[in-house]
Amino acid sequence: MPLIILTFTPRKEQSNMTISYNWLSEYLPRTIEPEALSKILTAIGLEVESLEAYESIKGGLKGVVIGEVLTCEQHPNADKLKVTTVNVGAEVPLQVVCGAANVAAGQKVAVATVGTTIFPVTGDPLTMKVAKIRGVESHGMICAEDEIGVGTSHDGIMVLPDTAIPGQPAADFFSPYSDWIYEIGLTPNRMDAMSHLGVAKDVCAYLTHHEQETKAVLPFAQHFVADNNSLPIKVKVENQQACPRFTGLTISGITVQESPAWLKNRLIAIGQRPINNIVDITNYILHETGQPLHAYDTAAITNGEVVVKNMAEGSSFITLDEKERKLSSEDLMVCNSTEGMCIAGVFGGIKSGVSNTTKNIFLESAWFHPVSVRKTSLRHGLRTEAATRFEKGVDISNCAEVLKRAALLIKEVAGGQISSEVTDLYPQPQPRKEVSVKYHYIKKLSGKNYHPENVKRILKALGFEVAKEDIDELTVVVPYSKPDISIPADIVEEIIRIDGLDNIDIPTSITISPAVEQLGMKEALKDKIAGYLVGLGFVEILTNSITNSKYFSEDVLSGTVKMINNLSAELDVLRPSMLETGLETIAYNLNRKNQHLQLFEFGKTYATSGAGEYTEAERLCIYLTGQAHETGWREKPGSFDIYYGKGIAKAVVQLSGIATVAFEPSGTDTNVLNIFAGKQIIGTVAEVDKKNAAAFDIRQTVVFIDIDYAALVKAVRKQKIVYQEVSKFPAMQRDLAMVVNTNTTYAAIEAVVQKLKISRLQDMRLFDVFESDKLGAGKKSMAISFTFVDEEKTLTDKEADSMMAKLIQGLEKELGAEIRK
Repeated sequence: MPLIILTFTPRKEQSNMTISYNWLSEYLPRTIEPEALSKILTAIGLEVESLEAYESIKGGLKGVVIGEVLTCEQHPNADKLKVTTVNVGAEVPLQVVCGAANVAAGQKVAVATVGTTIFPVTGDPLTMKVAKIRGVESHGMICAEDEIGVGTSHDGIMVLPDTAIPGQPAADFFSPYSDWIYEIGLTPNRMDAMSHLGVAKDVCAYLTHHEQETKAVLPFAQHFVADNNSLPIKVKVENQQACPRFTGLTISGITVQESPAWLKNRLIAIGQRPINNIVDITNYILHETGQPLHAYDTAAITNGEVVVKNMAEGSSFITLDEKERKLSSEDLMVCNSTEGMCIAGVFGGIKSGVSNTTKNIFLESAWFHPVSVRKTSLRHGLRTEAATRFEKGVDISNCAEVLKRAALLIKEVAGGQISSEVTDLYPQPQPRKEVSVKYHYIKKLSGKNYHPENVKRILKALGFEVAKEDIDELTVVVPYSKPDISIPADIVEEIIRIDGLDNIDIPTSITISPAVEQLGMKEALKDKIAGYLVGLGFVEILTNSITNSKYFSEDVLSGTVKMINNLSAELDVLRPSMLETGLETIAYNLNRKNQHLQLFEFGKTYATSGAGEYTEAERLCIYLTGQAHETGWREKPGSFDIYYGKGIAKAVVQLSGIATVAFEPSGTDTNVLNIFAGKQIIGTVAEVDKKNAAAFDIRQTVVFIDIDYAALVKAVRKQKIVYQEVSKFPAMQRDLAMVVNTNTTYAAIEAVVQKLKISRLQDMRLFDVFESDKLGAGKKSMAISFTFVDEEKTLTDKEADSMMAKLIQGLEKELGAEIRK
């Protein structure tokens, strides 16, 4: 069986946070080894998905040393090669053959000695060996920049300053940056861990509980003083609901240039691209504290005024990516006195951004409402790092402190002076939430009996304050950095995390009360069907119940449940049908050469009446495409078609315990068959319309079986379970060939036979269909095998002939069948 590639749309709410070990360690009061720190992070719910070594220069220049070229002579057998002797600090100089045109005696160079593996910027790693080059031995290699990864130039060997010391390890001379990088899986509620400082606080809380009191080393300045007030900017917030707090200041006389090595190394290590020192500082602060910042060129701030407001519907705005966007009246904007400068909390504008000519900046640190930012971000398809943090809720109490921290760092890196006092518009300070939790509730939810002192110790270490304490209840004040904490269960989760998820006691026995499970039969039937299909070679899939509205017509969309805050433009409705998500999986597999597929899925579809009423329906869907079996020397390949699908549908329904299964065309469309359990329609079998398949770039036949699982279960519940012993007497088989009209279906023949109610007829099976001009126009021959059995005695030929005569008479009368002799 070919590998089935399943398509899953990942939850975009589930985000990963990249953490630098070196960076994180700056906020920890003591050194913790990378592996030990990884275990702590996972224990407190910050699951480390990967821990990898990072090197700014791959290989860390191990084995590469500084050398001095002592002699440089022409190679005796090659015009473009030189034979050099190089002092690498050893007793005997190395003889190295070099092909660089610029090599000369007296140069200080980087030498890869024998046994050293170098990692070129392009190409595969290369390990040095003693080699004979045109008859002359070479004991290493004098390197160009790109050959050892310290640069991209290949214009000859790299000539180092005279201060370089022969024999010195190249790693000591170039000081490549190395680090350990954690990839942490974050759940949507953990915005407090979307920064290095936030993670450090969690680690310190763990250490406080398990070892001794430990506090994170905060990077914020204790004393902040502006240099002057020569460049004040007036700020006005018109929409205080969308922007409850806005802080800012100006910095003049800066020099916009490349960032220093330490700053670039930090950003590159966590996957960020350095741009310039000002933008890099704002990104650095974002990953340090979790607070997004934005820097504006003051030349773009007309009349020295910044206004936070909503602009008119349809207003044009060009963002930093040089795309023109039409604004909604709901989009919050940071404007100057005449036009927009930035989509608040989402993305900056091209006119106000920092450039190489910028001399003065206005630095913003604000708190924008999560709902406002999320709607705007999704509306414009701008999923920026700032937006993802604002929409989860940043620490509103920290805006000013982070602003000061960033300003001092910019002054350190880019020069200049802080040329205004901090503007802090916070007219209605948000009160901190209070949450009460009972100690017995903590035990009930966690399964562990925590001592009250340990509970308080953990919560205080996380920044909570005890507001009130009774003998059986604790009320705490929630820090602004944890906006997700609102109910007692959240408090219990924090306690469990810091205590360590691995420390939850597992009881030796579990006591449960027996109960009548109403869903037992339903779930058991699901397992039974799934097991049967898997036994036939099917693979179960799971597709996203949120899908793309473009798959459906306007008529279908009128009753479709639309997403209010959809994760992306492509995932905007709950599926009204499971066909489309199944076709996505089929297309994904076909594009990867998995052409023969048997898939099934239990899922739900959704609908609405438009009056606030919503319904969901359980479905069992089966998808067939490609060849029904592999090609072999004994048989030719056969493709899946509607008849194969009909057989699978019948087998599934009968497996459920429904004996009478019938199929009838749905209206005039012979490519769609209704499935009947008794007199009730419980689903359809169809060949997918070619137009629908083409929309997914599928060019082969797809058979789709769609069963209303709730209707199937309902029909099964109506069935009476009857046990019948296997007959002791042999069955008797008779074949019957008849000529009927070409439009006569096997289902019609079944209906006639069932109507005759022949009790000893055990089974009937169509085994041949034949069409020929000799039979007459509009005629075909159908051959059916009938099996008879008597539970009480052995059937005689006379009894079998009598039943066959009854069948023939019925078929002749009802269908006008002509029996072939």
